[in-house]
Amino acid sequence: MSLTLDELRRHALARSLFTPTTLPKAIAKLGFVQADPIRAPARAQDLTLRHRVADYRAGDLERRYARLPIEEDFFVNYGFLPRGTHHLMHPRTPRTVWTKARWKQANAVLEFVRERGVVHPREVDAEFAHGKTINWFGGSSNASTQLLDGMHYRGLLRIARREGGVRLYAAREATLPPADPRAAHDALVDVVVAKYAPLPAATLGQLVSHLCGGGTPQWRGERAAALARAKQRLAHAKVDGIGWYWPAGERLRSSEAEERVRLLAPFDPVVWDRRRFELFWGWAYRFEAYTPAPRRKLGYYALPLLWRDQVIGWGNLSLAEGRLNSEFGYVAGRAPREAAFRRELEAELSRLHTFLGLA
Repeated sequence: MSLTLDELRRHALARSLFTPTTLPKAIAKLGFVQADPIRAPARAQDLTLRHRVADYRAGDLERRYARLPIEEDFFVNYGFLPRGTHHLMHPRTPRTVWTKARWKQANAVLEFVRERGVVHPREVDAEFAHGKTINWFGGSSNASTQLLDGMHYRGLLRIARREGGVRLYAAREATLPPADPRAAHDALVDVVVAKYAPLPAATLGQLVSHLCGGGTPQWRGERAAALARAKQRLAHAKVDGIGWYWPAGERLRSSEAEERVRLLAPFDPVVWDRRRFELFWGWAYRFEAYTPAPRRKLGYYALPLLWRDQVIGWGNLSLAEGRLNSEFGYVAGRAPREAAFRRELEAELSRLHTFLGLA
């Protein structure tokens, strides 16, 4: 198969930025929606879904979560995924083995959750007074929060819903191991590929590692075999010396670029893979929210700016006193001079006003 990088890029955009549909259908089509707690000007999951769900508003996922056939969990990253996919990852065997004392704490909390039905972390903290602990970022957190996270990861608890971004927990029924673990593992790899395709070979390997290391640690020893099977069954081609992979049987689409501006979330599947980003658009995008301010080049929460089929810059958006403020940067040093670009940028900002409930 003779392909060009331009054809791969156009296919990536066409398959990921599909015609907006309902929220359940969009999540099923994406396979996984990465979550992030930062709101700038909305959370990443909302910024991702606004391009793929008709009439989507910031917070719709949180408001409707309890009625949707989805779960929150760690997959290749933390986020939202259909229950059928979630089921394949459990029972999970974490790398960290809990002590008897930790299991005693967990079982006491589990009994408390079962009695209450749904609990807020502050209820657990008030009941058990577990105290404080060091979190992943080196700061101080409630020990109850860390325990609940561990119980959720081990499949003892599930997220019942969120309130103001805070996860509320319910007991989760135990899952039987899959009858065919290899088939289950392959199915999960295929979900990953369908989300981020077409993928450079190096990124495919990286994502299979993320899956085995996070979503399915019980199969971490099967990483090499799972990757080898994926490379055998997936469609693939070599372009400019780099191997690319996408779902088997998927026909590459090469449609005309939309005459449209889109501001994308840092974790949107179009831009998530920084390796692919540089191959497609020739410059390095970096997520700098956790970079010290003096070292930032693009901004705290820079949103890649897609114009037609090119990511030509970035935007930093913020809310202040009910107003949306925006600042833009461009790879070329200035914005395109076309009237069409100015018109479409204004249209995108207008859509954001509606999405944020400002219009």
